Amino acid sequence: MTKGSMQGKRAFIAGVGDDQGYGWAIAKALAEEGCEILIGTWTPILKIFTTSLQSGKFDESRKLSDGSLMEIARIYPLDATFDQPEDVPQEIRENKRYQAAPNYTISEVAQLVEKEYGTIDVLVHSLANAPEVKKPLLDTSRSGYLAALSSSSYSLVSLIAHFGPLIQKGGSVLSLTYMASERAVPGYGGGMSSAKAALESDTRTLAFEAGRRWGIRINTISAGPLRSRAARAIGFIDKMIDYSHANAPLQREMAAEDVGAAALFLSSDRSAAVTGTILYVDNGMHAMGVAVDSPALAADEPAHA
Repeated sequence: MTKGSMQGKRAFIAGVGDDQGYGWAIAKALAEEGCEILIGTWTPILKIFTTSLQSGKFDESRKLSDGSLMEIARIYPLDATFDQPEDVPQEIRENKRYQAAPNYTISEVAQLVEKEYGTIDVLVHSLANAPEVKKPLLDTSRSGYLAALSSSSYSLVSLIAHFGPLIQKGGSVLSLTYMASERAVPGYGGGMSSAKAALESDTRTLAFEAGRRWGIRINTISAGPLRSRAARAIGFIDKMIDYSHANAPLQREMAAEDVGAAALFLSSDRSAAVTGTILYVDNGMHAMGVAVDSPALAADEPAHA
């Protein structure tokens, strides 16, 4: 990738709440190449995130290759479970954290970005939540299942619907998915596997619709397990990482920068003809059909006549 390949471009990254996850790594990879960074942070943690940023807690993580710190032009409160102000229930409106950060629905944030910056070139969906993620699918309630799809997949549809008119022709939309969309991963419950499957299906449909309507590209990255704060909430991230290391073609631990580099390519003009695709960045784990560390494979083979 040519240095400065994103110079003069602007990205809005939805779902950054700390300096550990893939959203942050994508922001940093784009900033490294000269892209202006706007961030949408979940409203209840906005103050924690901005305070940490201002206090210098993230300074080490913000360092770019030239020694400077990644700059974030603007941080918006964003709750992507709400499309319009009228969608917000009364108890949320009265919550102190929400009252301190108004204009947090998707439509309001898009309007503010348009007012303050006019256009963007890249939209990143780094959002996923399931209130019952630790429950098996059979034990997941209807409300928990629908909440997972609302936060983790429909939010992409809504973000594109509202931000699409702001994205420059040829621009890029990215989301993050996981192999549980197409393989059974016990423990990844609460409807999250269903939400990721919906996200991938929507990526293909949205690639056609948004491509024809605005001339923009829609892709998703299927990322391997990472020891981020959000992933630790699932409860078995260490086992997932150990399993991947034992069975993937490449025996190395995933780094957030791996996804950042892939996102940079998909956001740049180098991928001008790439849309509607799932790019696997998981050390090749998705290609495996059996677990090579299985005791069944270690058993002695029967003698042949």
